[in-house]
Amino acid sequence: MKIFKTDKIIKLVLSSVLLFPGVIFNQATTLDQNGWLHSGVSVAAAEKPAKKTRKTPAMRERIYSQLARAQKLADDNKVTEGLAVLDRVKTRINQLNSYEKAMLWNFYGFIYYGKSDTPMAIEAFEKVVSQNNIPESLELSTLFSLAQLSMTIEEYQQAIDYLNRWGHVKKSSLDNSGLVLKANAYYSMKDYSRAEKSISKAVDTTIKQGKLPRENWLVLKRALHYELKHSEKMVEVSEQLVRHYSKPKYWIELASLYGELDKTDKQLAVMEAAYQQGFVTKRMDVQTLAQLYFLNGAPYKSAKLLSESIESGLVLENMKILNYLAQAWTSAKEYKKAVPVLIRAANLSKSGNLDAKLAETYIALEQWDNAIESSQVAKKKGHLDHLGNVNMVIGIAYFNKQKFSLAIDSFEEASNDKKQKKIAEQWLRYAEKEQYKYQQLKQGSTDVGH
Repeated sequence: MKIFKTDKIIKLVLSSVLLFPGVIFNQATTLDQNGWLHSGVSVAAAEKPAKKTRKTPAMRERIYSQLARAQKLADDNKVTEGLAVLDRVKTRINQLNSYEKAMLWNFYGFIYYGKSDTPMAIEAFEKVVSQNNIPESLELSTLFSLAQLSMTIEEYQQAIDYLNRWGHVKKSSLDNSGLVLKANAYYSMKDYSRAEKSISKAVDTTIKQGKLPRENWLVLKRALHYELKHSEKMVEVSEQLVRHYSKPKYWIELASLYGELDKTDKQLAVMEAAYQQGFVTKRMDVQTLAQLYFLNGAPYKSAKLLSESIESGLVLENMKILNYLAQAWTSAKEYKKAVPVLIRAANLSKSGNLDAKLAETYIALEQWDNAIESSQVAKKKGHLDHLGNVNMVIGIAYFNKQKFSLAIDSFEEASNDKKQKKIAEQWLRYAEKEQYKYQQLKQGSTDVGH
């Protein structure tokens, strides 16, 4: 995990020391959008010496010249030669004052990091902060760098210890960058409660300052609420992400959270808004939106969305999807649109249940012959969930065709089903009465003819 561009940092650090050897070294350290280090000399420090809170010895000319030479070699990508210059200075380390020693080890630290030797870089930076009477700004920035370097080698407790030491030196609480780093360390240690307290403090402080919390801070905060099972707080953070960092995944995730909390009305509102912005592009998300439309009393929207998605190839046509689509068209009373969908679905099914649904749809369209034919196919396929329903459909179709004897036979069969017994018997009595009337009318017509 990279922390900073080493060659640029070395150049910044070296040039600042060599251009301002008598000024307290004040390295500004900030976090980038991923929460990692960007180091460099602060403009304020270069323009105006920092307020001295400690009596710090000055860097002598001969040490300055050696560091200048090391810088030149580093600028020319001659890192080995640069280290050799530092090594020669180190042979006389007992003759250096505390500030010169600190700066020597500081240069070692950055060069070792440039060689991707993080353990040696940490060792060098530790020697920087072990010196007495060094500028407070140097000690603070080095402690922060040590905390970050510890994170890269997964020494999370060590990172926290350096941050605590930073606070002790500063005699104040951590700033937002420190809080975020600490939160990441605790998160990596699975100490979610402490991590949540740190990141929440950083976020809340930023909001109070009238500023916008960084995106990755909010993402971490939401992840911690997830681990701690703080569902409502997860929603709050997700709403902030949607509001300030509108991305497709944040909209979909917020909708999902509303769904988990059984707030389907809000889930639908967010999903529909996401769809209108072109954020709903995945198959499962489209199917979820279609289902939400259906559950919230908008079957036509559900069917239309699903139908268009099938035509575009986004949603794959299979028996389950077709069955759902047909159900949506039927609920929207778009029976003619439901028929071809049910035919395709029934052709994919080995049982007769979908043929039975098709027969019911034909009844709604008053297509009696088709209803009878589909019902007979359903019975032939078998494996029916509700045989009584199928017999009822056949009976109703024959009744409307005034084939009362066949209708009565079907209603009698349907009455054998406990769920259909009552309604079947009512239809049976009605069919018998109508059959009698029909026969009487027919008989009367015959008598008149004679």
